[in-house]
Amino acid sequence: MSRLAVPKTYKLYIGGKFVRSESGRVYEVSSRKGGFMANAAKASRKDARDAVVAARAAVSGWSGTTGYNRGQVLYRIAEILDGRRAQFVEEIAASEGVSASAAAAQVDEAIDLWVWYAGWADKYVQVAGNANAVSGPYFNISVPEPTGVVAVVAPQGSASLLGFVRAVAPVLVSGNAVVVIASEQAPLAALSLGEVLATSDVPAGVINVLSGSPAEIAPWLASHADVNALDLLGAGDLDWVDLQIAAAETLKRVLPPESGPDAGAASIDRITFFTETKTVWHTKGLL
Repeated sequence: MSRLAVPKTYKLYIGGKFVRSESGRVYEVSSRKGGFMANAAKASRKDARDAVVAARAAVSGWSGTTGYNRGQVLYRIAEILDGRRAQFVEEIAASEGVSASAAAAQVDEAIDLWVWYAGWADKYVQVAGNANAVSGPYFNISVPEPTGVVAVVAPQGSASLLGFVRAVAPVLVSGNAVVVIASEQAPLAALSLGEVLATSDVPAGVINVLSGSPAEIAPWLASHADVNALDLLGAGDLDWVDLQIAAAETLKRVLPPESGPDAGAASIDRITFFTETKTVWHTKGLL
């Protein structure tokens, strides 16, 4: 006897909880062949604001942990993702219309990327920081610190999981909190990753996942005064110049869109872009 299908409705992931859009809106997510896969919440302006509030509340605790601890937390995400590998392979193959082997290769690369960035968490300061030469009996040291809340438009085309990880993982390394808009057409990998995050050691609010229309949500995040930086990695099809203008009005730093298969590829520059440099003076010897 065959079982009835159990259609799934994915919720937003905000503040460590799975919540419906305050507007009550959902949209259908279809496979590349046109078949129904699931319903996904369609985030609104209010949801974006709630996500920023959750991210802001999480910044101090997350940035206050040691780099070693953040690395362990990021590595734990990779461990859980690896344990649910089959689920992600199936979702990616159906939603992106790729073979099972291609989907598996994408999941494996995403796992490896989490591990790569986890390894940088207690090392990037030594690379990005500096002891500056000064004339006088002083030490002058430059130290990178997290910028705060970062809004991210994840890649909207193929490689929905890998693109999401490329956009989000480097922002987390230094202690920032993230509000990310997932791929509109293929959001299931990002939303399922929310389930991974909920069972990992990531503190509530550090990663907030919104599904829906980037064209609708991104302008509110770009102009939000409590967002400190904007990553437009997947915003190439949006009016991203207007997003940059809106971000400039609140003095955000902005990383522009990228295209091609290597867009957002692993780089320490993606870590340091979302940091601020603090310079400390200290006298030599005893006073």
